[in-house]
Amino acid sequence: MHELYLAESIINIVGDYALRDGFKKVNSILLSYGRLACIESKTLQFAFDIQAGDTAAQGATLDFKILPAAIHCFSCEKDLEVNAHTGVCPACGGLEVILTAGTEELQILELDVD
Repeated sequence: MHELYLAESIINIVGDYALRDGFKKVNSILLSYGRLACIESKTLQFAFDIQAGDTAAQGATLDFKILPAAIHCFSCEKDLEVNAHTGVCPACGGLEVILTAGTEELQILELDVD
């Protein structure tokens, strides 16, 4: 359950921003990650809520922008959005595919603060 580590990292980063910029409370945090990054949004929010006590992030909600996954097929030369990487082109059934998007790491895009 790497979401515990991710939540701790988010809280530490937000704490650094709070010290640097002088805000006291975070209302919400907009995060982005790739669809295939193996992150469970609900689990991350739960881990975040547990660890955020007595910090500027206490009570903040996490909002998620999940980036699509995509492949390129060398057999049919198509770029396609996919929900999972199966190694097979959904358009032609070809096996010469590479993953081109969807594994992006977790990033903090925006903070709503007081």
